[in-house]
Amino acid sequence: QVQVAESGGGAVQTGGSLRLSCHASGLRFDETALGWFRQAPGKEREGVSCINWSGRDTYYSDSVKGRFTVSKNNANNTLYLQMNSLKPDDTAIYYCAARPWGCSDSWANIKFHHWGQGTQVTVSS
Repeated sequence: QVQVAESGGGAVQTGGSLRLSCHASGLRFDETALGWFRQAPGKEREGVSCINWSGRDTYYSDSVKGRFTVSKNNANNTLYLQMNSLKPDDTAIYYCAARPWGCSDSWANIKFHHWGQGTQVTVSS
């Protein structure tokens, strides 16, 4: 049984920072790629970032590149997303998700098998 849970969301002002966490049980992080996705009201879900099984390959959407940093700790099954220079357009529910092994350039369009319930990020101006 796999369980995934995000945390760390909240409300910040433009330019602020948040660090999201995602803890997963029931899977091996050293065999798992993990992605961050987000969905704003009335918009399609979009991929934000992905990190492969080793943590050495990372991917970012153009909209967050240079502002967000993804990392993970395989020892405690925790995924992180450091979010800096936040903008109102970053407001969304953020989800983490897992799939076997690796990401690719098209990672946002491939199947992730396990999903958390999301954590709300709200950025005000």
